[in-house]
Order: sequence, then structure tokens, then C-alpha cells
Amino acid sequence: MKKIKNGNFVGLLITAALLFYLTGCNKHEDQVITDVEGNVYRTVTIGSQVWMAENLKTRLFNDSTRINLVTSATTWTSTTNPAYCWYNNDTLNRSVYGAIYNWFAVRSGKLCPTGWHVPGHDEFKILEMSLGMTKEEADSLGWRGTDQGTKLKSRTGWDNNGNGTNRSGFSALPGGYRYGANGAFYNLGELSYWWSSSEKSATLGLYRRLDGNESKVYAEGVRKQAGKYVRCVKNPS
Repeated sequence: MKKIKNGNFVGLLITAALLFYLTGCNKHEDQVITDVEGNVYRTVTIGSQVWMAENLKTRLFNDSTRINLVTSATTWTSTTNPAYCWYNNDTLNRSVYGAIYNWFAVRSGKLCPTGWHVPGHDEFKILEMSLGMTKEEADSLGWRGTDQGTKLKSRTGWDNNGNGTNRSGFSALPGGYRYGANGAFYNLGELSYWWSSSEKSATLGLYRRLDGNESKVYAEGVRKQAGKYVRCVKNPS
């Protein structure tokens, strides 16, 4: 057997470590999945979970029934039926940010592709703890953690030097939101929200929020007429 000299051995270790850094700890892309409408999504493994690495954009439930497109601000604030829209009612925002949904679309249980689902509050906590948040912090509401928001945010796309490191591969973009109280759109480029499938109360759904000027992750409840984005997580094996 040919011996490896010390210098060569060290070089091999450095190369192996570099490859692990590039393909392991910072790059977790696994596969792509397709929804019932034919939209294709990148996925990422973070800890023990497999997530979509981009926001959902389907206009159909996974049984092929159509979700109601609501452009009217008045209708958006009053409906208790599943609904979606694009930021500022502009279809050009679809490819970058995906669709904005109300919580009633989430409640249907048919929003994600078969084999996937909208994560509950506890599943978001698993994600956050896999990125270093303590259980005590994850169990609280408001701004929580240390740099987990930075790890979730994309390295580009955020205004005012708000970009993250994307160490998780989650690739969060600042798609803004639709306000449930007046149906207006706000904060594109600055922040974003994602629904969980969990309720805080009969009228409030729980969500996660990331801001460009914050390194932490915000969790709270808001009226179910609010418009937020959705990331799907793969069903446990």
C-alpha cells in the first residue's frame, strides 16, 4: 500500500473539510417537488426536517380545486373562505415571492403538495432549535433567539443591508404582507411573514416573521384574514 506523506495527508484533510463546508453544513438542497399545478420547488434539509426552499405559489388545492383569487381589499378583510393573491395584485411578484394566502386556505389542509403540509407552531420551533435557539426561547412569543433569523434570510434581496447568511438554506426573501385590517400591501423588500397551521385563538393564527434589520425570529398570532406566505414541510417518514 502506498503511504501518504504528512503534507499530502494534511492537504487531503483540508480538501475534505472544504467540500463538507460547501456541500454539507451550508448547502442542503436535496431534490425538487412539483405541486398539482405543475410549479416546481427546491427543497432543503434543515436538521431533521425537509422544507421547501421557496414560497408556495399554487392557485389550486392538492385535489385540483381552485383557490379563490381575491384582489379587492374589502373582500379580503371580510372573507372567511380560503383566498390568495399576489403582492400588490401584481402577477410579476409570483415567480420571486410566491402567493400570499389567508389562514383559511391553510386550515383547508389541502394547500401543500401530497406528502407535504403547512408546518405547525411546534414544527417551526424544531426548525429554530436546529439553528441554535434554546427551547425556552422557542417556547416564547415576540422576538426570540439570537441569529436564527440571519441564518434563515437569503444572502440577497433584502433592502438596507438586511441580507442574511442563509446558513440554513431556507432562502427567505422579503415579500412583505397583506394587512388583514384594510387589505393593503406593505413592506416589500423589508420583511416577510409565514403562516403556521396552528391557532393562537379562535380568531388568530400563529405565524413567523423575519425583518431585514433583525437577526432574531418573531412569533405571534394575528387575525386569520391577514395575508402571509407559506412554506411546506415534508410529512414524517
